Amino acid sequence: MTTTTHETQIVADPDVPLVRITREFDAPPSKVFRAHTDPELVVQWLGPRGLEMRIDHYDCRTGGSYRYVHSDANGEYGFRGTFHEVRPDELIVQTFTFEGMPDGVALEKLVLEDVGDGRTRLTVTSLVDSFADRDAMIASGMEVGIVQGYERLDEVLAR
Repeated sequence: MTTTTHETQIVADPDVPLVRITREFDAPPSKVFRAHTDPELVVQWLGPRGLEMRIDHYDCRTGGSYRYVHSDANGEYGFRGTFHEVRPDELIVQTFTFEGMPDGVALEKLVLEDVGDGRTRLTVTSLVDSFADRDAMIASGMEVGIVQGYERLDEVLAR
């Protein structure tokens, strides 16, 4: 089976400390949503290739929370947050914290839009405290993890 890879657009907003990520998938919103909310699927695609992922807990519902760890030969990288609003097939609002920088909390909003023909446009906005924090997040290699993660998500959705 051939998987179509769409371009991932990552844009730093010039006016507020926000990053906007846009990507289309060749799957309906219900499948893309499930891949973001089912921990058995999340562990198969989230993050860059070459890192192992362990989920400590992942309760993707309004009021739920999560914690997962990526690891490689250099160590472990923990991430955690809470789900503020979860609406099936359309919206996830959550906080996101890299435990290596525990004072930096991002507010993230994921919107799924049905664009027809069984396809979905995903738009994620990630708002942080300052332009310095936003620029540090971008400089951390975030782009590689997002692009590779969404390529891996294409593979999960194609199964």
